[in-house]
Amino acid sequence: MGRGAVRIFVAGASGFIGSALVEALRAGGHELRLGGRDPAALRAAWPECEAVAVDYSRDHDPAAWRERVRGCGAVVNLVGIFAEGAGIRFEDVHVRAPVALFEGCRQAGVSRVVQVSALGAGRPGAPAFLASKERADAALLAQPLDGRVLRPSLVFGAQGTSTRLFLQLALLPLLPLPGGGRQRVQPVDLSDLVDAIVHSLAGVPAEPVLAVVGPRALRLREYLEALRRGLGGGRLRVMPVPEVLLAMLARLSGRLAPFARREALELLERGNCADAGPLAELLGRQPRAADAFIRPAQRAMLRRQAALASWLPLLRLSVALVWLWTAAVSLGLYPRADSLDLLARAGVAEEWRPAALYLGAGLDLAFGLLTLFAPRRWRLYGAQALLVLAYMAILSWRLPEFWLHPFGPLLKNLPLLAALGLLAHAEPP
Repeated sequence: MGRGAVRIFVAGASGFIGSALVEALRAGGHELRLGGRDPAALRAAWPECEAVAVDYSRDHDPAAWRERVRGCGAVVNLVGIFAEGAGIRFEDVHVRAPVALFEGCRQAGVSRVVQVSALGAGRPGAPAFLASKERADAALLAQPLDGRVLRPSLVFGAQGTSTRLFLQLALLPLLPLPGGGRQRVQPVDLSDLVDAIVHSLAGVPAEPVLAVVGPRALRLREYLEALRRGLGGGRLRVMPVPEVLLAMLARLSGRLAPFARREALELLERGNCADAGPLAELLGRQPRAADAFIRPAQRAMLRRQAALASWLPLLRLSVALVWLWTAAVSLGLYPRADSLDLLARAGVAEEWRPAALYLGAGLDLAFGLLTLFAPRRWRLYGAQALLVLAYMAILSWRLPEFWLHPFGPLLKNLPLLAALGLLAHAEPP
């Protein structure tokens, strides 16, 4: 380790913020011990770092944490969830595990602990997400440690899930927003948050609880306008959506996006703002403004990514509709006799024609439904491409005149194959 460097334990190293922090700490010459659910992946990403398995939904024993952080001079906790799921609860991830971690740090003699919380924690009437964060914050500050609590607002970073969502929204030709986007936010650049963590780990004097926010508060609409300008877009056109309607939708489904989730609506309505002065004092400079979030070198890449993410769902829907409509046509919208005649011209034996017709229609129907609802689809797209190629090969052999048909029934399969290839490579395996 270099001069002034210490061994630091980073819990949540594989996440959006954690990955950026690890790179910054490595550049500073620190020796790192990384904690995450998949230590093998952490070691593959950073071979020179030690990695240990942690599971915040289960690791609630201070003794286990004591061994993990032993020999470290500082610890940073980055683990958090926005919504609860199967077997994952705020109480476990935001309270019980961090409290055990902080006690383990005390027992191991760790001198400094940084807890990355969330802006709004500690306010009266906070939702469960923020209330659970605040309980861990209070537990850290009650320990005889040099504890620091950083509470960031919306964090902008190219790899962030919320960032990708906001960039997609900023590029829409017409953007529906609750209340016209009047809610106030104060987004902060990822680099400023990482610098704040690094300064805190180094013991730079600051208040024990620090809001990590951009230089000024913005209306949600203004923030999206800034992102649109950064992407090289024109004027943002907003369609106000009644908040009552979104609240009703939120009660019907927690999966609606982007603002129909109850938690997101509640946090937006509460506001997400604070004084940026203490952060500027810690950093020794003003935090980056939203107009400067998108660096010129990133613009083209981020614009392509946002446009692709916006159009992929529509592309998937269109592919599903092709299969579903083809099934409906084969099952009766097109005269059955004409379908059987087409199969005869394609060389199918007479006794097999009805079975071939309904088997093909059933396969088309299954492909359409699976394209809409299957959780993992990349193999499905490969199967669809093989079927399309098989259809094209048979028709090219038996009915080559279809290549010269004025409606181009075979030629139009080429963009379908390209769409399937794009979907297969763009969606996760």
